[in-house]
Amino acid sequence: MTKPFQFKASDVTIEKRETVFQGFFRMDKLWLTHPRFDGRTMPEFSRELFVRGDATCVLPYDPERDEVVLLEQFRAGALGRDQSPWLLELVAGMNEDGEHSEDVARREAEEEAGLSFSRLEKICNYLVSPGGTTEMVYLYCGMTSTESAGGLYGLEDEHEDIRAHVVSVDEAITMVKDGRINNAAAIIALQWLQLNRPALRTRWQ
Repeated sequence: MTKPFQFKASDVTIEKRETVFQGFFRMDKLWLTHPRFDGRTMPEFSRELFVRGDATCVLPYDPERDEVVLLEQFRAGALGRDQSPWLLELVAGMNEDGEHSEDVARREAEEEAGLSFSRLEKICNYLVSPGGTTEMVYLYCGMTSTESAGGLYGLEDEHEDIRAHVVSVDEAITMVKDGRINNAAAIIALQWLQLNRPALRTRWQ
């Protein structure tokens, strides 16, 4: 049986690439071709690509209190759904050129929640929606204290309006199960914590 990953990026031929929109983000149009699994070559086709850049997300966790910090903020992408467009999310920020994801995690924790991390544990890296965007998320769990956490944060010049909530891990997992938390980074991080909580609490305490 044929194993996966027989093709590489070098097997893709980009015949033409054009930037069709440039704003806060960029949209490119690509004309390309690549080999098919049956041995033929795919006829040239086009795809629009949202060139967003990479991001870092981190779940702040207090292993002594067994609590996490979740951020509530408005997201335009959730409009038009049968739900509130104010979502419960992780600490998150875009990676600047040459910036390490751990540095992003620490910077955004201070800006968005007034938190600092004594340790960071890598969860995974994942492609957000590779059918249409370039974005890769670097996902972490960060050790912090929730003793005085919570409150209002965000940079006004970036139109941020953030409320930080302290939530027990059990309640956060319940919110994943019943759909109140339905964004990918938070789901992945909380399910990872659910699986790794006993070992992580032992290791971090």
